[in-house]
Amino acid sequence: MESHFELNEVTKKLPKHLHKFVVKQPYDEYTSQNQAVWRYVMRMNVDYLSRVAHKSYLAGLEKTGISIENIPQMEGMNRILKEIGWAAVSVDGFIPPNAFMEFQAYNVLVIASDMRTINHIEYTPAPDIIHEAAGHAPIISNPEYAEYLRRFGEIGSKAISSSKDYEMYEAIRLLSILKEDPNSSEDEISAAQEKVEFLQENMGELSEMAQIRNLHWWTVEYGLIGTLENPKIYGAGLLSSIGESAWCMQDAVKKVPYSIEAANVSFDITKPQPQLFVTPDFAYLSLVLDEFANTMALRTGGLKGIQKLIDSNNLGTIELTTGIQISGVFSRVIQDKNNKVAYFQTIGETALSNRDKELIGHGISHHKNGFGSPVGKLKGINLPIEDMSPRDLKAYGIYEGEFMTLEFESGVIVKGKAITGTRDLRGKILLITLDECTVTFKDEILFKPEWGIYDMAIGKEVISAYAGAADVTSFGDVGKVSTTKTHKITYSKDEKRLFSLYEEVREMRNLNVILEERIKTIFEEVSKNFSKEWLLLLELYEMAIKNGFAIQNDILKVLIDLKSNKSYTKLIENGLVLCQH
Repeated sequence: MESHFELNEVTKKLPKHLHKFVVKQPYDEYTSQNQAVWRYVMRMNVDYLSRVAHKSYLAGLEKTGISIENIPQMEGMNRILKEIGWAAVSVDGFIPPNAFMEFQAYNVLVIASDMRTINHIEYTPAPDIIHEAAGHAPIISNPEYAEYLRRFGEIGSKAISSSKDYEMYEAIRLLSILKEDPNSSEDEISAAQEKVEFLQENMGELSEMAQIRNLHWWTVEYGLIGTLENPKIYGAGLLSSIGESAWCMQDAVKKVPYSIEAANVSFDITKPQPQLFVTPDFAYLSLVLDEFANTMALRTGGLKGIQKLIDSNNLGTIELTTGIQISGVFSRVIQDKNNKVAYFQTIGETALSNRDKELIGHGISHHKNGFGSPVGKLKGINLPIEDMSPRDLKAYGIYEGEFMTLEFESGVIVKGKAITGTRDLRGKILLITLDECTVTFKDEILFKPEWGIYDMAIGKEVISAYAGAADVTSFGDVGKVSTTKTHKITYSKDEKRLFSLYEEVREMRNLNVILEERIKTIFEEVSKNFSKEWLLLLELYEMAIKNGFAIQNDILKVLIDLKSNKSYTKLIENGLVLCQH
């Protein structure tokens, strides 16, 4: 089946369930004013960031082929990114955190296809192509940072969410969309802001996903590198914000040494950050990431790991000491007197795997009504089932065709006739399948013979618990795309006329056919009909200066008058400096 986006050596490795988040880049919908905003921000960035950004930034811009003059096209970026083993895909605004991380694990940058409006030229609350393409892409040309990003995605995609995390994601997504749309009402924005603030105050204990998103924010998005006294910028949120990249260097923004403590520091995506974390180098980021991964259920497993999966109410996986993996929605865990897992239960479709590959005959069609199994050692027998040789198994009555009673230390009792066992390549037993089986714990019946064949997973402990399926193909199309779509901005007749003037100026510059009379005519129309239009006047002024046209003085006078509006003061001042270059 043909994909709806360009497949190359990197993107063709993406699992199918991620394809639905990819959209076609709406390049034809970018207005000429959008292109002018890109050019202004990029010229400002290159001028300013050459002094305050990590040295990888400028080198990376060149290496990734990102132009100062034009909004990049995804196909062009991909041709160049593949040289460093990465790719880019276009998405609609924020996507769920697990999906975002998973793309990263496959060396794929997700690039929000929208372009910030002129009203948010300094900072946008919504992800946009300046943030993603001009912020993230250049720094991944640094191999050590690129590996950190990939590894972060790999670990982050396994982080377990709470049931509130998705609600928070949807609330932030809506707020960012409303704030970026000039047609949104104050009431709409206010209501969305209130919901985000309410959820922030009532999240309870931070989930693994919330914590790892904090680490992502304070490094990948808003990270500083070097010393506390003289840090450099590498975070994409700062690299793409001409307002915040300058603001963050001031003493008013507190600089803190980066550590695992950043996982517990939450952020407000809609406001400039009051404090930032500084890492000494890129290698240190990976050390902290590994330190955090050691706290995750991914590496600790156990009772707490299953409890996190139950709380998430989402698809997750546990792995036992034998290597068998059980993927499904976990609904229950019984603990023994030592607070260890005695029995676990999933509801609905469940798949069994080993080494991330589904076991033949144990997919969701076979286990469509859930799965349950005891965990632990047998009572009075020091040797765990998983370590028993065929001779041991026979000695303890665990043998094909034999009716047996297995009493676990936890108190779970399994009675039934063994039909077969499933082993891994090394001969370790993963599953015992029984007929006429009854499973009990104290006075409770956990499985009855009339329910059919019973598959018992073998393992003395739960060593890992994480979000998602062990085999990414087991559950088909998992995850959902938000129903809240990025707004397509509607433009008035006057705005469309303004954009046509932007386009004419752009064509003059691209063709290098610059006519003084035409500049004068456009200037007069802008002055008469678009009295607050500062960016197009800057573009006209730049052309007039470079060509020594007398009209430059008239344009400069209007720009200086416009500077009295505080909204434009800094923007115009910075633009005038650029025009002299």
